[in-house]
Order: sequence, then structure tokens, then C-alpha cells
Amino acid sequence: MHRARRQGGGRPALRAALAMVCATAALVAVGPAGTADAAGTPAAPARVEVEIPGPEQGTEAGSGHVLVPAAGSPAKSSGRLSESGRAADGTVTKMVDNGPTADRLDVVVIGDGYTAGELPRFHEDARRKWAELTSVEPYTAYRDLFNVWTVDAVSRESGVSGDPDPATVRDTALGSYFWCGDIERLLCIDQPKVDAYVAKAPEADLVVVLANSAKYGGAGYNERSTTLGYEGISTASAGHAKSGQVAIHETGHSLGKLADEYFYPGVPDYERYTGPEPADSNSSALTADLMAERRTKWHRWLGEQSPDGGTVGAYEGGNYYVTGLHRPTDSSLMRTLGKPFNLPGVEAMIGGFYQHARLTTALTPTDRTLRLRHKAKVAVPRLHGADGRQPVVRWYLDGRELKRLQGRTEVAVAELWLFDLRTHRLSVTAEDRTPSVRDPEIRRTLSSTVEWNVRL
Repeated sequence: MHRARRQGGGRPALRAALAMVCATAALVAVGPAGTADAAGTPAAPARVEVEIPGPEQGTEAGSGHVLVPAAGSPAKSSGRLSESGRAADGTVTKMVDNGPTADRLDVVVIGDGYTAGELPRFHEDARRKWAELTSVEPYTAYRDLFNVWTVDAVSRESGVSGDPDPATVRDTALGSYFWCGDIERLLCIDQPKVDAYVAKAPEADLVVVLANSAKYGGAGYNERSTTLGYEGISTASAGHAKSGQVAIHETGHSLGKLADEYFYPGVPDYERYTGPEPADSNSSALTADLMAERRTKWHRWLGEQSPDGGTVGAYEGGNYYVTGLHRPTDSSLMRTLGKPFNLPGVEAMIGGFYQHARLTTALTPTDRTLRLRHKAKVAVPRLHGADGRQPVVRWYLDGRELKRLQGRTEVAVAELWLFDLRTHRLSVTAEDRTPSVRDPEIRRTLSSTVEWNVRL
């Protein structure tokens, strides 16, 4: 878990319910709904922890976490899809193509509450939400590291349950519903149904579910899928602009493994943190002086001006606690919707991107020996940062750099000036030297290499 284990609600109406959820979390059964124990007793339905978005009229990014049924709520069914609906259901389209799945971070977008006739609007909604996400750094600079896939989920009825009120129940492909856990803005899904559609797309790393609704809402399912491998599911209303910000905040958890930076004044047990140092990269019990002295957490960024405003330091309050824990800046996207990620957050997000993406893609097969008539070719994605910086591309023959070839993505074997009949090793490395990463552990992930055997 990348969050503090003890969590609560950010609004008085939620506090009692959230406290009960947190107190009983350890008792919730883990496993498929409807399974039985060794004695044959039916197990409780599986439940998952989700983040509640902050209120629509406000700036808070979140309001804590609750446990909800993994399989959603009971929904009506009006029978089979039409013939045209069945033909369209499950269609996979590569909306953004930046290279092979193995070398890119693959985002899968699925719509819910779209009938067969509304699928063109779903595709437009997906393009619009992706444009919104990539308008936020570091997504803007690194958008070529991503592929985006859409999967058509055909619903029998238009719209989703809970819109406009709890009594509204619609028959949809993914069972999306507002008023999840009696919280109006919490937009939950039937995760097994979502997974059935995710499985149709290639190797999803991140999942976004767009509800065909203009009602404010969303949710963050931020645990890694043990079966499909994706880092999390963000839900959002396709027709509400602020819901996109909620989805971006949730990727801070799923990709950046960042903690929430908001906290709960006046909530019992959250006034002061007294536990061990959190594992989260943007949460610390240390003051700025101690951080600098011990050279830990975000000490490399202390004193720097951050894109979310102000100076990186150690601001008291965060990870749900009013005191005892600190956050890097006063008001980043992990606390406030509409704000950018702060400097430590940007660094963590870039590190998350490179957990799934590589800078070098071999266009010439690497499983054969290249001869004089062959060329070694790679593709290197462009970066789109304001400074114009691009990856540094360097070529090596038997470990010795060929500086005259720096920056190229295509080299002929004849250019290597081979003078013997031995098999040699040709390699190319692309490295991202972004100043937005200072942590040596993350920096080591910002380069990748492709190799070939070559000979006369």
C-alpha cells in the first residue's frame, strides 16, 4: 500500500462511515465474491478500497477512502444486446500509437453507459480526456511514451446509475454508479466486468473508465491488478471538466506511488501522527533541516521553486494527518485539484512512466547477426518539454563509444569499419537527462539499450 493505513473522511457527513470502514478493513474477506471457506460457509463478497474525490464545490483533491464491493451494486438487466451491439462490443482501437506495447506505457480507456449508437461520442470523449491529461506536466513532456487504447463496451441503456438520483438504475456494460457507499460523487464500477474488457487490450498499464454522464464524480482504484498487471483504475464523468482533474490525481497514486497531501482537521485520530517514517516519497515525519541532514526523502529539492507555487520545504500536514507528517509544498495536485504536481511529484511520476516505457525500440531485429549490407535502426520517442531537450543517443562497438555516430537512430554496418572476421557487439543507448530527476535510483531507469551482433 502506498497510503497510510489509517484513513478518514474529509467531510463531517462522511466521518462516522469512514471511521467504521477503517476499523473493519482487516475483517473484509479477500477473494472472489461468492467463494466459500474450507467448511463450506459462503465468504463475504470481495471488497476493494477506493479514494473518494473531493467535493464539487471546492478544491480538495480527495476526501479519504472507503471499502466498496468489487463487483459493484446489483443492477437491472434488460436482456441481450442487439445484433449491432454485439458486433461492436469489445472492439479495440489504438487511439494513440507511439510504438510497441512492450516499450510504451499502455493506457486503456473504456466507456460505460454508451449505447452502440453513442460509440462515436465515446471515442471523442476519450480523445478529449486524454488531451486534458496530457496538458498537465510531466504528461505533456512525456506523452510520446504512451499508447492509448479504447475498448468499446456497449450498454443497453444510455447514462449510468445514480444520475441524477439514487433511484435511477440503468443497465450498462460496466455497472457504473454514483452514490457508491451513499456518497453522491463516488463513481464506482463492477471491477470484474471492467477486467473482462481490459483483457481484450494488449497489456494494460493504466485503466480509465469514462461514464456517459455530466454529473461530477470519480473514484480511484489504486491497487495493482494481480491478474492483468495494470497499476490502477481511475473513473471519471466524461461530461464534467473537473472529473478529469480527479483522474489525473488518481494517477499520482497508481503511477507515481504518491501519498495524498491533504489532511483532516478536527477528525479524531488524525490530529497528530506518531508512527514510523512513511514509505511514501512525498510524506515525511522529518522537518526540512533533518531531511537535509540525513539526505533523505525530497532533500535534493529543498529550497527550489515548485511549479505549484512557493518553495519546496516541509509543510506540516499531509497523508491525512494535521500534524506529525509533512508534505513538500503547500498545495500540489496531490492536495488541490487544478494545481500542478510539485517537483518531488514530477520526479516520482517520471519514474513511474519509465517503469513501463523504454526509450529505445529496435526497428532492426536483434535476433540475427547483421552483415555489411544491413543497417541497425531504432526508434526513440521525442520529448515535448519547454526546454526542447531530447534523449541523448550514443552508439558503442564492443563497449567503445563511437562518438561520430552520436544522435543518430540508423547506422549501416559498413560504417563501423570492421577489419576482421570476428563477431562484434553493436549497441545503442538512449538516455533522458532531464533536470526534473535528481534521485540516482530513478535516474538509472531513464536509459535503455538495444544490441546486435555484427560482422563482415
